[in-house]
Amino acid sequence: MFRLGYNTNGLAHHRPLDALRLLGELGYEGVALTPDAGFLDPFEVSRGELLEARRWADDLGLALSVETGARFLLDARAKHQPNLMDADPAARKRRVEFLLRCLVQAHLLGADVLSLWAGSEAGDQTLESESFIAGGSEELLERLAMGLVPILKRASELGVRVAFEPEPGMFVERPEGYGRLVEYMGSDGEDLGLCLDVGHLVVTGDLPVEKEIERWASRLIHVHLDDAVAGTHEHLMFGEGELDLSATLKALVETEYGGLAAVELSRDSHRGPAAAAEALDRLREALRP
Repeated sequence: MFRLGYNTNGLAHHRPLDALRLLGELGYEGVALTPDAGFLDPFEVSRGELLEARRWADDLGLALSVETGARFLLDARAKHQPNLMDADPAARKRRVEFLLRCLVQAHLLGADVLSLWAGSEAGDQTLESESFIAGGSEELLERLAMGLVPILKRASELGVRVAFEPEPGMFVERPEGYGRLVEYMGSDGEDLGLCLDVGHLVVTGDLPVEKEIERWASRLIHVHLDDAVAGTHEHLMFGEGELDLSATLKALVETEYGGLAAVELSRDSHRGPAAAAEALDRLREALRP
């Protein structure tokens, strides 16, 4: 059975140890930690602070993952920049170095999985678009693949699994694109797992969600839980969008997914404790026979 968790990007106003204690007391079984400015910042956090967080998580019985979606940590003016799709090799290198730091964090925290995404390039092309499939530049795909190679190598050395998340509006925005990326990378991509955000599947029209879970079950190592409406990339509380939560959770159970399924309500930090409690209530209700 998978473990229910909560992403700290929905608790942006909490200290790390306070967030762990809150989520443990609410009844969550795991925490998806998003290193960010003021929250386990990879450029400032000490080894001792990470080991203390690990001890707290162990004492609370919480499984951990590390998420790398901080919005402005690398560039105070541009969201999610630079990224693995940047035209400037030096900029791509900065993203890789950041991800390598996060891998070390994951290792010290005892986190099993690190999640990441592609980012977008200036032309806003997507790997899944008909225009790209018909004649898109292979250079863009190569940029992404070559950025992932050193990350996967270091992850293997540290014993951390890497989960790639298709993200609406990015170069890889649908599971189909993830599949093409893995195929393109060949043996270099064998260890690249999949992170499915079930709300994203609603946004991009990859429905029904339970069929996508079944399709990708053999590659699935991380899950994000949130609601959404078709065509709008906004993470919503369960019941406020178009997601069939019961069918989604049933599919995770039936495919014997055993990883972390973490609620991601990144716009709800202003009501973080209440949102976390409400989300867990709705998940438990949806899991009842």
